[in-house]
Formats: sequence, C-alpha cells, structure tokens
Amino acid sequence: MTENVKFAIKNLDFFYGDFKALEDITLELNQCRVSALIGPSGCGKSTFLRCLNRMNDLIPATRVEGEILLDDQNIYSPSVDVVSLRRRVGMVFQKPNPFPKTIFDNVAYGLRVNGVKNKNLLRQRVEKSLKQAALWDEIKDRLNQSALGLSGGQQQRLCIARALAVEPEVLLMDEPASALDPIATQKIEDLIHELKNDFTIIIVTHNMQQAARVSDITAFFYMGRLIEAGDTETLFTRPGLQQTEDYITGRFG
Repeated sequence: MTENVKFAIKNLDFFYGDFKALEDITLELNQCRVSALIGPSGCGKSTFLRCLNRMNDLIPATRVEGEILLDDQNIYSPSVDVVSLRRRVGMVFQKPNPFPKTIFDNVAYGLRVNGVKNKNLLRQRVEKSLKQAALWDEIKDRLNQSALGLSGGQQQRLCIARALAVEPEVLLMDEPASALDPIATQKIEDLIHELKNDFTIIIVTHNMQQAARVSDITAFFYMGRLIEAGDTETLFTRPGLQQTEDYITGRFG
C-alpha cells in the first residue's frame, strides 16, 4: 500500500435490506487531498461517504461486505471502537445543523463529550477551530450568543469548526454548499483549499464546476457502481470512458 493512501476501499458492497446500494467499489483516497464524489442523485455517493465513518450503522437492516481500510486497519472489524472512529473521521452535512446553544458551546460540544473539562484548553481549541473554519474574525465578540442567529454560510462554517474541534484526520462533507448562496459557497470552497494542508477531505457534490474547482481526485458514481476515478483535471478533460464524458458534458444524469 502506498504511503500516502488514507482510505483503501476494497470490493465494497452495501445493502439496505435486500437492496444493493453499492456494488464492488474499489478505490484509494489519498492523505491531505480533496477527493470529490460526483454522479446523479441516487447513485450511491452519499451512502458511500457514510460508509467511511460507519454512519450507516445507525440505519436498521443495513449491511456491508468487503473492506474499508483506514491507515491499514479495517474499520468494520469487530475490534474497532466506532466512537473513536468518528472522532478521527468527522462529518459535515448538507444542511447546517447548529445546536440551539451558544456559538462557543457548539464548537466545544464534542470536546466536552470526550471529557475535556479544562476551561483554558476548551477556549484554546474553540478559538483554533473557529480560525481554521475562517469564522473567528466574524464572530469572536459573539461567542456567547445563540448559533441560530448566524447566517446560513456562517452556520455551515460553524459546523465545520465543530467537526474540527476534536482534531479529526479526515473530514467528510456531504454537499456542504448546496444550501448556500454563491458568496457563502465561495467561502466554503476557499476553506476546503486551506484545510487540505492538514486534513484528508472527501466531498460529495452534485455541482460539477465545484468538483473541478476544489478537488484533486474525482470519482464518478452511477447506479451504485464506481464508473471511473482519477486525477480531477484528467477526468474532466480526458475521461477514459464514454459514460463519464456523457455525464460531465450533461448528456445524461
């Protein structure tokens, strides 16, 4: 296994009951890179993303076959502690979902759940996370106000700060800008560029231009299968398969 592979997915099948949502996915996702998952609605990209931190475990009657290795360890092995896995692999959802608490308490939430009680440490980590999420300068005087008073774009960056506070290695983003206006979207995209220096980022997007702008690697999914994956620029300019080209140029999907 090459040294910079963070996730190695091998022959992954995923089932909701009898329905096979993912079929025979084999893919490597590299460390400190942005990998974009593209494809039409219902093609399995969000299901695949949620396999990477076992979020699908919360859905009854689902099952996984094959392997997902994170730093060479199979995350579906019985010995894996799912709570610590989700600390290492953070997640940001499509719709900003701040808690009805203060801005400070939103960011500190995961730290407190993990037993951090030291007030100085909490303050330092909250400030660091808000700076990493490019939000500190906008809200540093409002930390004790409700997070629900922030704009949609600020709420999404707050959710990113909340995910970063527990110092994950990987950040999963499920269409993180689809509910945002163009200016807020630009801020999220700029932020992704910054964050990839320190984190492995895997993003689901329905926006092809966004995938082209933010990602190093793009994987194209269709009907539960991985059709093609590779360097983003190559995939968009010289795809290897006609099906990929048809999707990228808008001929289907």
